[in-house]
Amino acid sequence: MARTSSDTALKRQVAGEASPRPKAKARLDLFKFVPFRLNRLAAEVSSALAIEYQERHGLDIPAWRVIATLGFRNDACSAQYISQCTRTHKSTISRAVTMLLHEAMIERVENEADRREFRLQLTKKGRALYEELFPQLLRREDEIFACLSAQERKQLSALLGKIEQSLDLIQTSEEADAKQAY
Repeated sequence: MARTSSDTALKRQVAGEASPRPKAKARLDLFKFVPFRLNRLAAEVSSALAIEYQERHGLDIPAWRVIATLGFRNDACSAQYISQCTRTHKSTISRAVTMLLHEAMIERVENEADRREFRLQLTKKGRALYEELFPQLLRREDEIFACLSAQERKQLSALLGKIEQSLDLIQTSEEADAKQAY
């Protein structure tokens, strides 16, 4: 008579032996999964920086992204550019643009190449806010990354650059302008 696995298990129980456990299904450990870790870090760093402009100026993260994008550029750009550059949904950017237009932080200017399209740029008020905020944000960034040595910061930047390059992400405003991307 052939022995079944239940016969073997029963004999082991009677003999006091432990029955073999079924193999556990492999599962994804999110805390070791790099995309999850990068997303968490991005969210936390964004929130830590947001304190600088939310509490003092009532700006939310999308509004700051609009101001920051317009602030580092030399010329006006479209809301679509801002959305693609910051990887923020276009409806979120649209709401931020509406609020910033209402607050006179940004203004629409006609696109000379395509008169059907308007571009966005900072007003004097928006430029002043940008000029006030970016040094504070750079200081806050330094505080956040104080746990890294200067060499580790360079390494982190280089490694992030490699990942961005492998994903074919534009890494500089000059590159974006040259490719007329976004």
